[in-house]
Amino acid sequence: MKLFITGIEGFSGIHFSNYFKKFGYDVYGSSLTFNNKKIFKCDVTKKDELFNVINTLKPDYIIHLAAVSFANEDDFLNYYKVNTIGTQNLLNSINYNIKKVIIASSATVYGNQNSEVLDESMSVNPNNHYGLSKFAAEQIAKNFFDKMPVVITRAFNYTGIGQNEKFLIPKIVAHYKNKAKTIKLGNLDVIREFNDVSFVCECYKRLLEKNVKNEIVNIASGRGIRLLDVVQYMNEIAGYEIEVQVDKRFIRKNDIKKLIGSNKKLFSLIGEVKQKDFKQTLKEMYEYSG
Repeated sequence: MKLFITGIEGFSGIHFSNYFKKFGYDVYGSSLTFNNKKIFKCDVTKKDELFNVINTLKPDYIIHLAAVSFANEDDFLNYYKVNTIGTQNLLNSINYNIKKVIIASSATVYGNQNSEVLDESMSVNPNNHYGLSKFAAEQIAKNFFDKMPVVITRAFNYTGIGQNEKFLIPKIVAHYKNKAKTIKLGNLDVIREFNDVSFVCECYKRLLEKNVKNEIVNIASGRGIRLLDVVQYMNEIAGYEIEVQVDKRFIRKNDIKKLIGSNKKLFSLIGEVKQKDFKQTLKEMYEYSG
């Protein structure tokens, strides 16, 4: 069970690597900086580098995580170079009978919808370059459905220990860890799925192991949490109340008010996946000292 994870040095890649190793997978990966027996220094935007790594290693499974994943990146061309062209390069590099490839897309491709629950049957409507680049990657991946077993995943928000503080939940937790008196946030009424990264790891593991192929599927729990509630949870965990200042700079013009995913298709394919209470996730992030 040789597994190759692109972007293995990132937040998701580190958690995925540790999770799959616990179940006996022989885990390898690509990184822009690291290079050792298990991790290959490789840029997914350079097709020759990627081709050499893939066809030297010939992994049984590939999980494609490498991406520019922060939706406010200034250089929008990077989204397409990495997220879209990188996906094309990866799939073109596979010229043997691989068991399965999972391409990580994003729930951002849905954009604003007139529905409280987003499911895979909806027409996509991305409203930023990140979402557009991920949708383009999906379209490319669909062209390989008749060539190899491919699964495209649309993950809703998830978090955990080690996520960069430029993302919302780690930013909030960091303010409490630093005993900050105030925090600047955007719209406090937005509702998002804030799933634990271990939930996502288990979903991916089952998608690899089950007879699932040539599908687009949400990685979603259907559990919506209001941003204001996250602050209230952290007030309880940290033992003090922080002053929240609403900063209009953090309110995007096309912000999606509610982004909740349907888990119906996911659970029909892999069975129900349960996860810890979100307060527990926050507590673990708050108490982590590594």
